[in-house]
Amino acid sequence: MSSQNVVAIVGATGAVGVELIRCLEERNFPLAELRLFASARSAGKTLPFRGAPLTVRELTEGSFRGVNIALFSAGASTSRQFAPLAVRAGATVVDNSSAFRMQAEVPLVVPEINPQALRGHKGIIANPNCGAIISITPLWPIHKVNRIARLIVSTYQSASGAGAAAMEELRESTRAYLDGREYANKVLPHPYAFNLFSHNTRIDPATGYNEEETKIREEARKIFGDPDLRVAATCIRVPVLRAHSVSITFECEQPITPAQVRALLEDAPGVKLVDDPERNHFPMPRDASGQDAILVGRIRQDLSDPSGRSIALFVSGDQLLKGAALNAVQIAELL
Repeated sequence: MSSQNVVAIVGATGAVGVELIRCLEERNFPLAELRLFASARSAGKTLPFRGAPLTVRELTEGSFRGVNIALFSAGASTSRQFAPLAVRAGATVVDNSSAFRMQAEVPLVVPEINPQALRGHKGIIANPNCGAIISITPLWPIHKVNRIARLIVSTYQSASGAGAAAMEELRESTRAYLDGREYANKVLPHPYAFNLFSHNTRIDPATGYNEEETKIREEARKIFGDPDLRVAATCIRVPVLRAHSVSITFECEQPITPAQVRALLEDAPGVKLVDDPERNHFPMPRDASGQDAILVGRIRQDLSDPSGRSIALFVSGDQLLKGAALNAVQIAELL
């Protein structure tokens, strides 16, 4: 990487955009200039970077002149419109939306799993779905030595996955609930305080799976390079601010024990074992919030599988970090 990089963040004022700025600063990403872009209504705001305020500019078709790397986190429609313009201007795009993830020519990258997928990219690199990243990153060290043939996940997804407005709705609706006041939810389809509900994406009438569940299945297959991986997902929105948790049961091709899983994960990149049965201390979103690593624990044999090939475990990971901003910055570091 060069200290002469000019880096742009599209969607800089959103929850992920703010974390992108922080990650670039904390990881001392080499750059000569950071440019912040957002919609017209956010233009003129300032955000801190390396001790100085940076002014947010309105995103336009000419925003990418001189930009080397553009980090997008502004939604699929914005990415579809502006990412090709950024590439034509000479930038490499790391896109956090769903716009390009399943396009065959676009790498879908988790640096701990498939950094080699970056070779031969055509200007756009996709950052995976947060639920997919947090679910499968801890499984890769296992999959490499004992192929995972089947994966069952139940996600407990935080407000941050729906953006800053959903996080604020959780705060405000909780205050109202505790005060005994009525609160009309505007961002999410159901009351959020002290409640949980099926993930707020469209359900496919043919399969019964919502879009988030389908993303986890298809993206896991693409990232692992294993189109035959069998995946069933259930995605639930829970009243947690910023860390997703996932209950996972996986079936390997060969028998596997909890001790083998712990050994494989002990020094694995991007994960941290939190597995203390004596104190009943396992991964929690409270602990995962603000951490780069995905927490892994509750590792146990799946007793419903007499073949000994299945393991159950539980993970928590910061949706704004490894689930979004951190993974994007790691991709930029690889570039």
